[in-house]
Amino acid sequence: MQNRALRSGARWGKAVVVGGGYAGLVTARVLADHFSEVVILERDSVDEQTGTHPHVPQGYHAHAMLAKGAEVLERLFPGLRAELKEIGAPVFDYGEHISFLLPSGFAPRARTGVEIQSFTRDELERRLRHKVLALPEVTLLSSTRCEGLRMGSPGRVNRVLYRTDGAERPTELTADLVVDASGRSSALDGWLEEMGLPVPRKRVVKAKITYTSMNFDRPEKGHPDFNIAYQMTFAPHIPRGGVVLAVERNRWTCSLIGFGDHAPPTDDAAYLDFAKSLDNAHLAEQIERRTHQEPIYRYTNVNNQWRPYHKVKEWPERLIAIGDSVCVFNPAYGQGLTVAALEADLLHRTLAKHRRVKAGLDGLSRAYQRAVARIVLVPWTLSTNSDLMWNPHHQPLTARIAHWYNKHLFAVSVRDAQVWSRFVRVANMLAPPTVLFHPSVVAKVVGQALSRRARGPA
Repeated sequence: MQNRALRSGARWGKAVVVGGGYAGLVTARVLADHFSEVVILERDSVDEQTGTHPHVPQGYHAHAMLAKGAEVLERLFPGLRAELKEIGAPVFDYGEHISFLLPSGFAPRARTGVEIQSFTRDELERRLRHKVLALPEVTLLSSTRCEGLRMGSPGRVNRVLYRTDGAERPTELTADLVVDASGRSSALDGWLEEMGLPVPRKRVVKAKITYTSMNFDRPEKGHPDFNIAYQMTFAPHIPRGGVVLAVERNRWTCSLIGFGDHAPPTDDAAYLDFAKSLDNAHLAEQIERRTHQEPIYRYTNVNNQWRPYHKVKEWPERLIAIGDSVCVFNPAYGQGLTVAALEADLLHRTLAKHRRVKAGLDGLSRAYQRAVARIVLVPWTLSTNSDLMWNPHHQPLTARIAHWYNKHLFAVSVRDAQVWSRFVRVANMLAPPTVLFHPSVVAKVVGQALSRRARGPA
């Protein structure tokens, strides 16, 4: 990613990134290759040692960096995986070292060739922030809130209004490019309205899922033969689930998951009881072994929401939106970090192309938002089809078909390591969903469905 020709060639002037969380950091890293100055505006009080911060409440919960996202991060931050591994964040095969309970049984413990790494978001953001702020092009304005955008010539954003904590008046900052990476609470819709631009209606699919999470010690002796133990929820009969992941500094991160009234509790005894109610006994076993634990956190704001900015025909020049500012996913599927990394990688390629052909920055923004929508579409479809099945009154035909197919695909996967390996590659965004519809897989899925129908209801 650090192309020396690009870094030494003529750059644009100043880029401003609104939001200094994960998406803002990977975006700033990309922009530093193309702009002489990159300014990050972050409303929380953070520095290069900060990990999870107040306006990232989901940061305390289990996170998954899918294999595709890890590839992008390693290109952006060479050596990151090795650094995390040094402090105990394990790297392992997705099949061999995961105890994965599907609705139809445990997935095969067979090699898939897909390597992943488990760590806390807290540690990930701390490492990324340290690396990004070490770049000479990047400046962080902490405890600073963006209050609006302004246009110069019609249809082109060129200024940002911000206010640092304690300041009486906002300050105006000129910019050649503005990136909104401020997350699910982004105020971009309001800023567009202030500039007289249409605001697209958000697409929202409610997940009604609650996460309750904590970190606790992982004894050095007697490690189990897995680095992740997981039980997935599945509509309509499996409303409880959870995951425990081996993370850095000899700890586990455990997130218990419940749909609707099955919200996992926050007190110690009831937390363990909830884990014992799961069919994957490994979660409760590890919780019972703990001798030290960190605070328990609950997170309930998990609705899927997509702001379809790609549909705005009057989308202004020099403005782009990225990460959760565009689309928020139910974190059960672990897609958010990887999608943001893919969008940052797309931004790098888009900027590099404009520099090669000396096209300038005009004409970039709307095309970029349309390309972001193409990245978002598949993970959005996969996650929302599953979440729609919890609503007995609104189950679109496409969601019902996908749910039926997944149910029988999982039943095949528990006894067919090759089918499971295909699923793993799709889940990690290394392969398109079409590989699950290869004729050989479809034949097995249909055969499973017919066999089950012949046996009668379970």
